[in-house]
Amino acid sequence: MKWKLKNTSPVPEQIKQTWQQIGISPILGKILYNRGIIQKEDIEIFLSPSLKYLPPLEVWPELLDTAYFLTEEIKKGKKIAIWGDYDVDGITSTALLKDFFAKKNIHTLTYIPCRSEGYGLNSYGIKKLQEQGTDILITVDCGISQCEEVNFANSCGLDVIITDHHTPPPILPKAKFILNPKLTHSEYFDLAGVGVAFLLAAALNRFLPGPKLDIRLFLDLVALGTIADVVELSRVNRILAKNGLLVLSESKRPGIIALKEKSGLNGKKNLGSGDIGFILAPRINACGRLKTPKPALNLLLTPDINEAKLLAEELDALNNERRTIEENILEQALSQAKKLLPASGLVLFSPEWHEGVIGIVASRIVQEFYRPCIILTQEENILKGSGRSIPEVNLYETLEKISPLLEGFGGHRMAAGLKLKKENLLQFTQNFTQTIEQHFGDKFSPTLNLDAEVNFNALTPSFLKELDMLQPHGPGNPKPLFLSPPLKVRAQNFFGSEENHLSLLLRDEKSNLNLEGKIWRQGQKYKNQNFINHQIRLAYRPTLNNFNDLLSITLQIEEILEIK
Repeated sequence: MKWKLKNTSPVPEQIKQTWQQIGISPILGKILYNRGIIQKEDIEIFLSPSLKYLPPLEVWPELLDTAYFLTEEIKKGKKIAIWGDYDVDGITSTALLKDFFAKKNIHTLTYIPCRSEGYGLNSYGIKKLQEQGTDILITVDCGISQCEEVNFANSCGLDVIITDHHTPPPILPKAKFILNPKLTHSEYFDLAGVGVAFLLAAALNRFLPGPKLDIRLFLDLVALGTIADVVELSRVNRILAKNGLLVLSESKRPGIIALKEKSGLNGKKNLGSGDIGFILAPRINACGRLKTPKPALNLLLTPDINEAKLLAEELDALNNERRTIEENILEQALSQAKKLLPASGLVLFSPEWHEGVIGIVASRIVQEFYRPCIILTQEENILKGSGRSIPEVNLYETLEKISPLLEGFGGHRMAAGLKLKKENLLQFTQNFTQTIEQHFGDKFSPTLNLDAEVNFNALTPSFLKELDMLQPHGPGNPKPLFLSPPLKVRAQNFFGSEENHLSLLLRDEKSNLNLEGKIWRQGQKYKNQNFINHQIRLAYRPTLNNFNDLLSITLQIEEILEIK
């Protein structure tokens, strides 16, 4: 694996003086400097991203127009339905608007399709909502590519308001209003679906009669959806996610309390992006992946803690089932993928694979082989797929170039969903690989971008707590990765039921300090390697452990870079 130390050129003295004025360490300052956060004001906003730094709603005129229209229609007694999506972003978006309207004493219907119905709007659900008296249909996290379905809703007499964040197609649906930040050039460009829903609620809060709500109370849902959807943590998303994590940590929402308790997070004071990405979000997602998203939506909306605990149990059980299914599919997918190498793009298919899990498996295949991957399963004569990509390849553009072979697709540069007829599979596979090679290249290799070289004597509890100021992490703000000095290995030990993890006792001679480093899930890779008394250099992340109020530091080793 290639590695690169970011920006080794000297930092101007004026910048270092700014760090001193703010009161941050040179290492933290250098991390920010390498990420383009240089000016004093930008550093302060990044480290203390208050809600006051959000752009005014006026920068998005269509947002205010939509909120004003809805307010006037609500005054006339018009009935609203909210149409969501079955992932965390879609479920939290639906819950947010439903909860907001309920707190304003406005009854709304909700509809989130099961995965078997497909993504986004469908005529069955639209007709059902019409029969229930719906006048206005608001989509959240979906709808931007669905011209035909919006036309059907229009023919049913519904006013459609699309709120979405996915890449808009050249031809837009004929909706009453469309709120998609990617149609504007404002600072809200990178919002997740739940971010768009939150801003719509904030705008409605201005116009609707009655007492104003504390809109900040919905930020727990915004943090869940934003971080789970892996959107770019640009300034606006960082502000929303950071403040949302604070609300999430102290949330009074019964469903959040129950889910944290069931997930083992009940005693944790400060939740981070990893707690959402690896613990809470998979449980919320599990419903939509395997069955119906309804229990997850009910969990986020119920006022009853006892009901919430039962729903959290159900989500946890589904997540365990999802893990088992995922591992079985992954084993088969890995076998297929190895036979296709060195293809620059991977298209894997089995009619037996569970549609709800193929997206996760695609992500794991990309991690393993570092190339774009589409995983397909079958429903009658239609293949449904989920794709994941690498930074070098825009997946949405790739699918757009071969769209004549598809029945439909949507998404963004790093992830997409698609449908195609089974008879087009071979041609699609060939065209997918050829398109990647022609437009993005045929050889891809991951590069470890290292933020700084950090010796053991710098790894103090206060420094690690300072690094927490960089939270939340995600696209655009990865967790810092450090280069070690040359280290002497004093001891090594394989551990775990299958000895798939490796522990090293490491000595930094210059600092005269020993620390333990752990390599997870790579034990087999190093099984025949004896590191003792060898000198190595590492790419690592330091972690602070607190056991019985005793603080200790260990290294999470990402890669062994050099061995001498």
